Amino acid sequence: MARQHTQLWSLAPSLMGALMLASGAAALGYQIVWTQQAALWLGHEGAATLAVVGAFFGGLALGAWALGGAVARSTRPARWYAACEAAVALWCGALFFLMAPASSAITALVGMQASAGWQALVTGLGTWLLFLPATLAMGATMPAMECLMAQRRKSGSRIAALYAANTLGGVLGVLGAAFVLVPQWGLLATAGVCSGLNLLCAVLAWLLPTTPMEPATQEAAPSHPQPGTAKRRFWAAVLALTGLLGVAYEVVVLRVLSQVAENTVYTLALLLAVYLMGTALGAALWARRRKHVQGAPREHVVQLLLGLALSCLLCGASLWLMPWFKAALLPLLGLLPVRGQTAALGTEALLAVIAFGLPTVVMGALFSALCEAAAAQGLGFGNALAVNTAGAALAPALWGLGLLVSWGAQAALLALVGGYALLGGLLLAWGPKRRNIKHLASPLAVVVVGAVAVGLAPPLRLLDMPAGGHVVSHQEGALGSVSVTEDPAGVRLLRINNRQQEGSNATALADARQAWLPLLLHPAPQRALFVGLGTGVTTSAAALDPALDVQAVELLPEVVQAARHFRDAVGDAVGQGQGLDRVAVHVADARRFLRHTPQQWDVIVADNFHPARAGSASLYTVEHFRAVQARLAPGGLFCQWLPLHQMDLATLRSIVRGFMAVYPQGRAVLATHSLQTPVLGLIASSITAPTPAAVSVRIASSHMVPGPVRFGLGDPWAVLGSEVAGPATLSRWSAAAPMNTDDHPVVAYLAPRATYEPADTPAERLQTLLADWEDAPPQRADRLAAYRLARTAFLRADMGVRPSADPARMLQQVREPLLAVLHLSPDFEPAYQPLLRMAQALQQRDPAQAEALLQELARVAPAAGGAQRALQELRAQPAPR
Repeated sequence: MARQHTQLWSLAPSLMGALMLASGAAALGYQIVWTQQAALWLGHEGAATLAVVGAFFGGLALGAWALGGAVARSTRPARWYAACEAAVALWCGALFFLMAPASSAITALVGMQASAGWQALVTGLGTWLLFLPATLAMGATMPAMECLMAQRRKSGSRIAALYAANTLGGVLGVLGAAFVLVPQWGLLATAGVCSGLNLLCAVLAWLLPTTPMEPATQEAAPSHPQPGTAKRRFWAAVLALTGLLGVAYEVVVLRVLSQVAENTVYTLALLLAVYLMGTALGAALWARRRKHVQGAPREHVVQLLLGLALSCLLCGASLWLMPWFKAALLPLLGLLPVRGQTAALGTEALLAVIAFGLPTVVMGALFSALCEAAAAQGLGFGNALAVNTAGAALAPALWGLGLLVSWGAQAALLALVGGYALLGGLLLAWGPKRRNIKHLASPLAVVVVGAVAVGLAPPLRLLDMPAGGHVVSHQEGALGSVSVTEDPAGVRLLRINNRQQEGSNATALADARQAWLPLLLHPAPQRALFVGLGTGVTTSAAALDPALDVQAVELLPEVVQAARHFRDAVGDAVGQGQGLDRVAVHVADARRFLRHTPQQWDVIVADNFHPARAGSASLYTVEHFRAVQARLAPGGLFCQWLPLHQMDLATLRSIVRGFMAVYPQGRAVLATHSLQTPVLGLIASSITAPTPAAVSVRIASSHMVPGPVRFGLGDPWAVLGSEVAGPATLSRWSAAAPMNTDDHPVVAYLAPRATYEPADTPAERLQTLLADWEDAPPQRADRLAAYRLARTAFLRADMGVRPSADPARMLQQVREPLLAVLHLSPDFEPAYQPLLRMAQALQQRDPAQAEALLQELARVAPAAGGAQRALQELRAQPAPR
């Protein structure tokens, strides 16, 4: 028995490392899962990241502080470790059943339109309490393992080795969850895998020896600093501040890189993995170095603090160059045997290495050195871990919700660099040995000079600016930065984090049609809700009808303020006081708002959210579609717009399948006839689809001046002719697609492909879609069926057109194809109007050709009338001499 005990103990170090690796993988796997689950009640992936990070570190701190002392005094730390791992597994299993009611309770307590402070308090505290039993147990696992390793290694090297193994496991957990488990199996199944890892760790730990071989050598580590022990309190304060500043650097870099990276679920996973990899490498290097290098812990800490201030300053300064790095790295990766999405993700990973690499390596070494220095003063590892993670838990609130919003990224970066430099300077000045002051004062001076240079640099906001353009407005918010830029031609763009384009005044006609198409498909709407405000053009267009009560719900208050710069995009009715001023805007999370408001609307229109951007895919889930359904008044109509130019057909299939699961009578329409930016709408209504006669009555009943005709919707054929697929076609086409749900967010993982590696152009995507759907038999009268055939022919004819400012060259390309479209349907105005304008443009240059074209138009579409009038004007002109 003793021999078996000895053999088992000889394998303990390797087993302990494996346990730390598996435990770290499970912990960070949970963090990925919890972040996506929390985003469902917080409304934004950025907010969820801050809340979960704060809850995660807060729970770890409490667990290390509350249980670390008992673990250190125990003669059986393996049992403690096994019990903690089992507790994590059990609570995460309980979350399978508790997550939904808990999230509902949190959102109900927050309310529909909570203030930023109340929302941050409730969601932060609620998230912390929800995950506390698991994070509390996690916080005691490292102190327990440190006690087990106490005989095997010296204090500094063993803590560094534990930290390195645990953090490396976190890297594996992040990448495995984000790239494999969640896309394939969903959130609950991924959490189940992580729970299985915890249980495996518990079982293996139970097999470890219950008593150390040499108990006399076990270090005594008191649970709490003794009252009045100034040195212990001092090192505890340093540990807390370095934890705060380390996560603060992560928060700042994530905010800045969100203006360069694509902000998909893969982006966040890669950035977190690089951050963890750097700290793991730093801890491992420190463990190796401490075997050979002797010296006072204080001197090592001073060196690392000043080195960290320098590295944060240097890599922080590189943030200004990130757009250049991205432009240079992507072609370089193209020289390797990697393409498309792999190359794009590799570029994002390299950007993270540039920003995180050196500082995180020093952070890993610094934490290990601080634990060693604290241990030399009698501060146990459990307490050291507790105060460090407690400081880290405060960073999301202090930096993410405080300094970044109030001061901006540049000042927030300088604040954390100054914090590191100040700590190093204090340790340098107050140290008992001052022989290295002159040597260490030089890097401190470099930090000061560098900080001044960074402070004098341009603001750290990375905006894609058109040549000759300027910034109209820029605001830093708790959930992102919102900017409005304008080019020399007066075209204004609204962007979130510089990546997500929310609209432009140049697309006002298309945006207005996205309001009026669904409004005209309802027989008599009185109240309309728009989910997502953007530039406000769509809601402003709806509000041009003074008889319509128009409301909107928008998550970011900065977007609401930026929308004021687009007030003139549609043009208000003179003297009516209409437009954006008539829109009642609710600043709230749309999912939470729709679940808890008692109101109902006749028409609900959801914006075309980019599905690849973090958090947007949750607005395309089955659960969200059901919440919308509950808010429709009897006979109400729901329209979900989809940016076909920003998603591939696989993503579209999943969204359509989920939509049809909730609305079996759903139909699909096209907002415009654009090939560059096609927008598809999914329409659901509980009443029978309208007839041309009913739509004519609806158009006439509009109180808008001069009427829907201003948006190209002046006749029933333009409205009903926008339909491209009916219920049978949509159900058949999407039947085999995976359904996008809250638990299995397949869209979030499918959609990035069209962003990173588009397999086709938007025009080709639209043509493929129309070909897939064209076998649907017409369900309307012959005139409407002819209009739809003409629309498809028009879109196909437009594929080969090369734009030209010369009307003669354009006419040469489009004359016959557009006339063929009009032969199919004389009602098809989008083909008629371009030919009429080209004929009018040629009246002076080539009267004979202009007259021939006008005669042909008058013959093919006599009811239009425009060609006859133009022909009369042409013939009334005096003959040239």
